[in-house]
Formats: sequence, structure tokens, C-alpha cells
Amino acid sequence: MLIPFAMTMASCSETDYMTFDTNDSGVYFTKDTLEYSFGVTPVEVRSHTYKVPFRIMGPTSKDSRKVNFSIDASKTTAQEGVQYRIGEAVVMPDSINGYIPVEILRDGLAGTYAEGYTKYTIVLRLEKNEHFAPTLNEKSQVRQLTFDNSIEQPEWYNAHGDKVWNKSTLGEWHPYKFIKMVEYYHAIETVLPETYKAMVEAYGENLEHIPYGDPYLYRTIFKKYIYQPMYAFFNDPNNRDMILAMYPDFPFDFPEP
Repeated sequence: MLIPFAMTMASCSETDYMTFDTNDSGVYFTKDTLEYSFGVTPVEVRSHTYKVPFRIMGPTSKDSRKVNFSIDASKTTAQEGVQYRIGEAVVMPDSINGYIPVEILRDGLAGTYAEGYTKYTIVLRLEKNEHFAPTLNEKSQVRQLTFDNSIEQPEWYNAHGDKVWNKSTLGEWHPYKFIKMVEYYHAIETVLPETYKAMVEAYGENLEHIPYGDPYLYRTIFKKYIYQPMYAFFNDPNNRDMILAMYPDFPFDFPEP
């Protein structure tokens, strides 16, 4: 007789369990840390669907199967319909993985760069139904999703370990500058795909890490495809009212490249 068991492999962000065939159909959350910020997402994007992942133990099925869950109102600060909408959790046919879709609504998130941003939480708990029962342990059955609209200064550091922002190239730090910087950075993929791929390997998908805040290996690329379009955008009088409506404190000081 086979005895069902689970082997745990843990990291700081995700817990994985090797699943063996069993007659018992259980369900558990996998990813430990659930966080989202719109951050450098273009301002035109007003919602984002965060997929809270879970996994089943037991046999797969040719049919899709629903997984039940509840929201712990006592620990949830976000309001449904204002800060988020939530959909059904389904395990697709022949799969052991699924997710709870949480649509985060940007227009409902309070806070500004000048005043600070409000962090919201949703606490989800897996529940029993005719298909699955929460399994493993209490920790594997509950997850907290935290989200906000904040845009933080990127993790660029000098040789002394101090966070840097090159004012001579970018002017004073402001989140909207970083949003546009990342936007133009992504656009390079359409014109120089191989160069873009190399830059992503060096600096990250969203420019998370630029050593010393200076992309010296690609300065020419940055000047032509990022800094010059940024200068043109921020100095176009047709954009001024739109920028001030979103960011009344915006400093129109972007230097000419």
C-alpha cells in the first residue's frame, strides 16, 4: 500500500511540495509572499489582476474543478468593489495548479507621492468543498496579499552603499520620471531586441539595479532612446496640464541630454 506524503522545499518567497498520487484531494497555497505595487506601471493602466497561486494534492481530472475560499473580513483592509474585485478559483483540466484572481483597482487606491501611500491587505483562506479540502497545515491555508500605488526610488547605490539618483542627467527625483524612464526603456525592445535583452540582464526588467546609477555600458543607447524622449515629453507644453493634474509637485527640470 502506498502511503501519501509530502516533501517540503522552502524559500523566502515560495513553498513547493512534491505531490504524489493519493485518493485524498487536498489544496494549499504555494507562494508565501504576496505583494504588488503599480510602481512604474504606465499611468494609463488602471487595474492589474494578481494571481494568488495554489496547488492541489491528489489525482488530476479531465474536468475543471472549483476551489472554495473565503476572505477574512477582520484582517482585510481593502474594500471589494473599490480597491479590488475577485473572481472564482478553478483548477483547470489535467492540472494540479490554479490561482485566485484578484483584480486590483488603481483608481481606488489612496495616497500620493507627497502625502504617502496607503497599503491595503486582503486575507484569503482556503475552504472545503466537494472537490478539495485544505491540507498540510494552518499556514498553508491562509495568505495575505498586500498592495498599494507607491513608486519608490530604484535601488541604485554608489560605492559607499548610499542610494543615488543622477540629478545631472535626470533632475530631481520624482516617481513620474521613473515611470517614463521605464516606459521608454521597454520601448527599446521593438527597435533593438538583442540590446534590450542584454540590458535587462544587466539592469533588470524595470531598471531595478543600475550600478552607481550610471548605465555606462549603454550610455549612448540611454541618451538616444530614453533621455531624449523624456526631455521632449517633459518639455512639451501640451503635456504640462496633464502632468500637473496627476502630480502637482512635479519639477519640470529634466536636463537636455
